[in-house]
Amino acid sequence: MSRRMLIAAAAVVVLVLAVCSAAFAAEVSREEYKEAAEPICKASAKANERILAGVRKEVKKGQLKTAAVKFAKASREQAQTLRELEALPQPSADEARLAKWFSYLKIEADLFATAGKKLKAGDKPGAEHVFTKLSSNINKANVQVLPFGFVHCRLNAAKLS
Repeated sequence: MSRRMLIAAAAVVVLVLAVCSAAFAAEVSREEYKEAAEPICKASAKANERILAGVRKEVKKGQLKTAAVKFAKASREQAQTLRELEALPQPSADEARLAKWFSYLKIEADLFATAGKKLKAGDKPGAEHVFTKLSSNINKANVQVLPFGFVHCRLNAAKLS
């Protein structure tokens, strides 16, 4: 083997080791993910509390169009939160769990939007059916992230509507 080939081979080995060590160094723990995710979820929870304030009373009083606007805003807030959470580095051991959680969060955003559309159309019974689905979906999402010990990243269906 020539000296140039030996140097090139050594450089490749060093490069591979550097990439591998960077990959291992970049590993995020569950606790680190929680620390990064909680402020995002806290901001989203506060925004949704503000957005959805009084929406249950509005629906009961028949103010469906006003409530519809609130659910549309909540849907956009949920979708934005999901994008932010997906962008965080994830613990590799929890990738499947987080992917499942993200799928439930996407469904929540879709259900908020659907509830808003039903309310806008004056379909109160249809919206109430969506609220039931939303509550069930929230429970499924919360179960996925129990091991993280989240405070703000677990939703409370009773506070949403």
